[in-house]
Amino acid sequence: MSDNDNGISGFGWFLAGLGVGALVGVLYAPKAGKETREDLVASALDARDRAAVLAQQAQDRAAVLAAQGKQQVSEYVDRGKEYYDRGRTQWSQYVEKGKGLVQEQQDKVSAAIDAGKEAYTSATSESHS
Repeated sequence: MSDNDNGISGFGWFLAGLGVGALVGVLYAPKAGKETREDLVASALDARDRAAVLAQQAQDRAAVLAAQGKQQVSEYVDRGKEYYDRGRTQWSQYVEKGKGLVQEQQDKVSAAIDAGKEAYTSATSESHS
């Protein structure tokens, strides 16, 4: 931002200097009134042309900076989507892995319960026999 501010204030200083220079030139010029007026008109037209060129350059530079900004925003959005997708994929993998671990533990608990039931059944049938 400071580059843009310097460019704008530099343009203002340029115009101020141009005006002061034209005024000093008129005051110290040993010319006739008609020649002085013609010189003033020529200087004013030259200043207008220079101002138009500087304005066009500033507009072109602003367009370039805007395009660069849009490109950077687009890159950041794409990178954000990539991180989101990667995180979502990893989260899905962790959820599936967790489901597998839970199922494995449920199977072990069921096997232990079945083994306990068998042990109880065989122990009670032995004691009744």
